[in-house]
Amino acid sequence: MPTTTPQPVLTPQMRAEIEAYFPRYPTKQAVTLPALHIINEHLRCVPQGAIPELAQLLELSPAQVYDTLSFYGFFKSSPCGKVRAWVCRSISCALRGGEEVLETLSAKLGVAPGETTSDGKITLEFGECLGLCDFAPAMLANETVYKNLTVETAADVAAQLKKQAES
Repeated sequence: MPTTTPQPVLTPQMRAEIEAYFPRYPTKQAVTLPALHIINEHLRCVPQGAIPELAQLLELSPAQVYDTLSFYGFFKSSPCGKVRAWVCRSISCALRGGEEVLETLSAKLGVAPGETTSDGKITLEFGECLGLCDFAPAMLANETVYKNLTVETAADVAAQLKKQAES
C-alpha cells in the first residue's frame, strides 16, 4: 500500500515571512512567537501539523514550539472566525459590566462565548485581561479596540462585527 506524504501546512509565503525575522533576533528560538502569529494570521489558527514544520524551520524540537504555543490562550488549533472578538473579563471589566456586555454580544451574534457563528465568520471569546482597565469594559475584535462598552453600545458593536465579517 503506497504511503502519502502529508501536505505541508506552512506555505512558501509563510516561511519567507518567518525567515525575514531571523536577522532581527539573536536566535531562531526567539522567532517562535512571531512565527506563531504569522501562521495564525494566515490560517486563523495554528494547526497541529504546523508544529513539526515550524520546529524544523527554527531548528527546535516540536516540544519547544508546543511549549510556546500552549502558553498563550490566543492560539487555537482549529480556525476561528474571520472576526475574532475578545471581551475582557478582568476584575475591572467585570465590575463595570463586562459580563453583561458579553451576554449581549452573545445574544446579538447568536453564539455562546468560546464558539464561532454557524457561518464561521465571527468567534466570540473572553480574555482574562486586555490591559485596558482604564477603559473597562473593553473588547478587542481583530485589531480594533472597543472601550467603555455598555449593554446598549454592545448591540451596536455586534452589528459592526457582522458588517466587518461580511467585508
